[in-house]
Amino acid sequence: QKAYGSDIIIPLDELPPYHISRERLERSVFMTHRWEARSLRTHLLDVQKQAMYGVIHGGVDEALRQLSIDYITSLPFDGFAIGGSLGKDRDELIQLLQFVMPRLPCDRPNHLLGIADLASIERAVPLGVDTFDSCFPTRAGRHG
Repeated sequence: QKAYGSDIIIPLDELPPYHISRERLERSVFMTHRWEARSLRTHLLDVQKQAMYGVIHGGVDEALRQLSIDYITSLPFDGFAIGGSLGKDRDELIQLLQFVMPRLPCDRPNHLLGIADLASIERAVPLGVDTFDSCFPTRAGRHG
């Protein structure tokens, strides 16, 4: 992402499946945190007018989400991306965002990873999500 000149860099993170054990999910969160800290350290050596967002993980487990929020927001990321498993449906996604968003700093942007359908955007923006990314708009443009 550095070499491509990306405006916003999202560090590598693991996207575990929705239905995994809490123990496996916890290992995934800690592994992602290690990767993100390593990426941030490298990024800060040569910022190049590029932003780096930390990814908040933890599936739908509120305790793991809080752990991830506490750790990632303690680091000097330029913004935050809400990632990992975001629930089994839109209602669970919104419930997750209702938990996560009030706990993130208000002075930096918040990005929702992998979600960009209109119904989700309409419900997520009032909760404080600033930006979105997804293959959904491209897929909808190709196939209607």
